[in-house]
Amino acid sequence: MRVVARVGKVAYRLDLPAELSQIHSTFHVSQLRKCLVDDSAVVPLEDIQVDDSLNYIERPVAILDRKSKDLRNKKVELVRMQWQHRKDSEWTWEPVDEMMEHYPELFQDRAAHFEDEV
Repeated sequence: MRVVARVGKVAYRLDLPAELSQIHSTFHVSQLRKCLVDDSAVVPLEDIQVDDSLNYIERPVAILDRKSKDLRNKKVELVRMQWQHRKDSEWTWEPVDEMMEHYPELFQDRAAHFEDEV
């Protein structure tokens, strides 16, 4: 989105698309990031989902790997997750228990594989 004007010392007004007309167009600098256009990274606005608090909802699309991490007095099982609308290199390690609770469908095909590793 294009910067239209500087508003004070720490805010900018942006040229927002018509779909975002209900959003105020002035943003604090902490909310802005320089963006070099990469057409493969553009996410259509209709694909973006937000919850009631207007937090961005991200969905995992695949489990890439699994590992165990030893903490002081327990072992934590982690899975490496690939997320919707993120580049391939932007995966994260997440606790297996949390991911199974929220996204059980991702574990159906891998259940036998995970049981073999335990």
